[in-house]
Amino acid sequence: MDWIAIASGGGVGLIVGITGVGGGSLMTPLLLSVFKLNPAVAIGTDLWFACLTKMSGSVAHARHGHVNWVVVRRLLAGSVPASIATIALMHLSGVTKGWASALTFSLGIALLLTAVVVAFKASWQALGLRLERWIPESRKPWLTIASGLILGVLVSLSSIGAGAIGATLILLIYPRMKARDIVGTDIAHAVPLTLVAGIGHASLGNVNWALLASLLIGSLPGIWLGAQLTRRLPDGVVRSLLCASLLMAGWKVIH
Repeated sequence: MDWIAIASGGGVGLIVGITGVGGGSLMTPLLLSVFKLNPAVAIGTDLWFACLTKMSGSVAHARHGHVNWVVVRRLLAGSVPASIATIALMHLSGVTKGWASALTFSLGIALLLTAVVVAFKASWQALGLRLERWIPESRKPWLTIASGLILGVLVSLSSIGAGAIGATLILLIYPRMKARDIVGTDIAHAVPLTLVAGIGHASLGNVNWALLASLLIGSLPGIWLGAQLTRRLPDGVVRSLLCASLLMAGWKVIH
């Protein structure tokens, strides 16, 4: 049993429980820096970590009626085919040095995007309400599918994007959706997307199963503890620390 991995899973789970985001965006850099996995294996392992940790959350939100299944289906209509196509392209070309560079670069960009999303969390709804006049109901299905397509490629290449970036895209297109429904819909979409991408990476041999098991052992109590602490810590302080971590990790990965 790898106690460092269990502690790492617990730490990431704690942050996810407190903030609701940051799982993939912190886990993948951790796998690269602490456990010295190559980018492809780090991404594949994190995809399975994200899928399995979010599964129970998805069920809970669905039971409480906090999932907009119409939006979920639209997102999946874009994200699943995009993920399959991305993985198929990796299979056809092989995981070459070029792919390794592309994976590393997309990981860094995804981390920086997530930091921006988290930093300006309060502004996205206002922007969505301003854009609403330019986005009639007839355009929303296609914009949602296009958002899913972007997420499918980004998640398959970097394992990051299904959480904070996905929630922000939903908020921009559907600014009047309740916050709890945005979270529930985002998680419900993330589970099948990360599962499809995770299966694809597993077929390429890009998953460290033993390490994944240890990470999960630590993450489950960490998420529970984080959920208990979230009421006691100022949101601004937590968000600032998370943004700083994401910016440093993204900059380090790109360079």
